[in-house]
Amino acid sequence: MNEAEVEERVGVTLPSGLAEVSAAWSRPADAWAVVAIAHGAGAGYAHPFLTGFAVGLQQLGVATLRFNFPYSEAGRRMPGPAAHAVTTWGAVASWVAERSDAPLWTAGKSYGGRMASMAAAEGAIAPAGLVYLGYPLHPPGEPGKARVAHLPDVPQPQLFVEGTNDPFIDPHSQLEEAVASCRDASLVWIEGGGHSFEVKGRKRPADEIGAELAPIVVDWMRGCRS
Repeated sequence: MNEAEVEERVGVTLPSGLAEVSAAWSRPADAWAVVAIAHGAGAGYAHPFLTGFAVGLQQLGVATLRFNFPYSEAGRRMPGPAAHAVTTWGAVASWVAERSDAPLWTAGKSYGGRMASMAAAEGAIAPAGLVYLGYPLHPPGEPGKARVAHLPDVPQPQLFVEGTNDPFIDPHSQLEEAVASCRDASLVWIEGGGHSFEVKGRKRPADEIGAELAPIVVDWMRGCRS
C-alpha cells in the first residue's frame, strides 16, 4: 500500500450473510474521476501490478479503490460463484458513491474485469465506462469457450487493453469480433505483452508494468468525457 492510500473495509451482502473485504482507497485533491480496481482470479487486491496501476492513475488526478473479492479475502485461490462477484461490484459502486461525487469507472485485471462486465450487463452497476486489463476471452487453447455473449448488453463504453502474446485471446480475430459486437468499445494492443503484459526478454517489476498502462486508460477516459 502506498502512502496516498487508506485501508478500508467494504461490506458485501452474500446469501451466507454479510462479508467484509479489504480495500485501499486514495482520493487525490480535486480528483476528476474514481476508478475501482478489481484483481485477477489468482491474485488479491495487493498485487504489485494493481498497486502500480493505481499509483499511475492517482498521479493523473484519479481517485482509486482497489478491493478484494470475498473468495480472495477468505484465502481461497479459486473464484466463488459469479453472482458473488457481481454483488461485490455492486457493493463497491455503492461504497464509492457515498464518498465521492466524481464519476465512477471500473477496471479489472482479467477475471476482475470480466466480472465487472457481467455486473454492468445485468444492471448491477452503471459506471461511466469499463476497462479490461487482459480480458480473459477464453481459457488458453480453448477458443470454443468464449466468454462474450453478455458483452453487447453492456451499455457503457468499454476499453480492452490486450497484450499481443496473451494466450487468452488467441486468435486475435475472435477478440476483434467480440469488440465489434459491443455498443461502444475500443481496443488497444500492447505489442509483445502476455496476459499480465510482461514482454519476453524485457524483465520489469509488475508495479512498473501496471503504472505504464495508466496513461493509456486515462487518455481513453478523457476521450469518453469530451
